Amino acid sequence: MSPINRRRLLAGAALTAFATTAPRAAWAGPAADAVADGFAGVTALGQNGTTGGAGGQAVTVTTAEALRDYVGRKEPYVISVSGRIEVDDMLTVVANKTIFGIGSTAEITGGGLQLGSTTRPGNNVIIRNLRFTDASDDSISVTNSAHHVWIDHCDLSRGFDGLLDIKRQSDYVTVSWNHFHDHSKTALLGHSDTYTADRGKLRVTYHHNFFDRTDQRHPRVRFGEPVHVYNNYYRGNSLYGVASTEDAGVLVEANYFENVAHPVLSGYDKSGPGRVVERGNVYVGSGTPQTLGTVVEPRTYYAYSLDNAADVPALVTAGAGVGRVQRRTS
Repeated sequence: MSPINRRRLLAGAALTAFATTAPRAAWAGPAADAVADGFAGVTALGQNGTTGGAGGQAVTVTTAEALRDYVGRKEPYVISVSGRIEVDDMLTVVANKTIFGIGSTAEITGGGLQLGSTTRPGNNVIIRNLRFTDASDDSISVTNSAHHVWIDHCDLSRGFDGLLDIKRQSDYVTVSWNHFHDHSKTALLGHSDTYTADRGKLRVTYHHNFFDRTDQRHPRVRFGEPVHVYNNYYRGNSLYGVASTEDAGVLVEANYFENVAHPVLSGYDKSGPGRVVERGNVYVGSGTPQTLGTVVEPRTYYAYSLDNAADVPALVTAGAGVGRVQRRTS
């Protein structure tokens, strides 16, 4: 691994206030109609949280052609994916869509989903309970100023590039209860060191995800603030856990790091340092986290409660990934 870049160290004392870590009731699985939390639940930019295709027509798709058609339509849709669908590129998802996998076998393979294009916004999109494998590029790309996006209870592995990248002025996104595995470049946040238009955007929440022996980028952040990383389970990540770079502001709290030599970094490779605050994390067989400066509190945007960090491995392995979303019967 390249030496850690610590140029232009930023002054400022680390945040010291601790959020509550009182234990909550045992996790029993979310309902299919659960409401987005974190940044995806914030009212902003003319959007009252993230509702996806609510109110639109409900359809079920079983082929790549049908999936491509419905995700690209201008009207709101609730799209249920049934079985394994093989695509050969990135399908453009436009505004006001819910894409939901049926059961535990719904899968998109060979390609991925890109939220928005330069002319067709990908705002207000929900992706839940889907498996993504062997993408020819990214498995999911949130890009081109897409905002209010919720990606929840998915399983992502073996992509060509990133499993879940968020970039190019995208904003108000929540990534929750996903299982990432069998991959290296997992979750990029911020396009590049020179794409300064991301400054003031990229407000993203990552919670209750399982980063399962993936190598790096959990996430790797440029410019965004605040980025809130809480109650995630990191296991055997060979390069690093979280990296804050290029003056990003990242709060890392109540996560569980197991056998991660570099759990938290400020600066990475050729990227300058970012600000990062850590609190209430558990480090088992792991290195010492790097911290730097102060970070805007996510509580200025939304309320949240924490699970105890020590309980995170059991909670996340039981709850993350596909087939864990409970459909209500009444």
